[in-house]
Amino acid sequence: MSVDLRIETPDEMGALGALVASRLEAGDLVALNGELGAGKTTFTRGLGEALGVRGAVTSPTFVLARTHPRDAGGAPLVHVDAYRLSSALELDDLDIDFERSIVVVEWAAGMLDGITDSWLELQIERPVGGTATEDGVEPRLVRITGTGTRWSDLGWLRASRD
Repeated sequence: MSVDLRIETPDEMGALGALVASRLEAGDLVALNGELGAGKTTFTRGLGEALGVRGAVTSPTFVLARTHPRDAGGAPLVHVDAYRLSSALELDDLDIDFERSIVVVEWAAGMLDGITDSWLELQIERPVGGTATEDGVEPRLVRITGTGTRWSDLGWLRASRD
């Protein structure tokens, strides 16, 4: 099942992250794909703020993975940048506690084989030749796809956008 959304601003991308965060629990995996500057980290920042994580959510490009504990306790957010990884085996080598964490993987394409049977994937596109808003921001097209039984029903996402 997939849902297509048009996201007009970075604030809307952060709000989408917050909406997804409201559904997440320990063991959940969110896969983000899209070109550089598409909004993957902006989405994750909104998700982290909604989860109440400690510290700023920034791209973990140079450290590969950053764990953000939550102020109120509960499953930590693990934010992974898989850009420099070449396979799911390398992702697995990071020794992330997938079962007790909420994991967001940027550049996740081809990285999830054998990691889990269920994940929520966001494909974020910056339309070529897209028309910028008055503020100079290009809207994004986001396709959200649920894989596995955990994400077989995305009706909550559709309902929130109506």
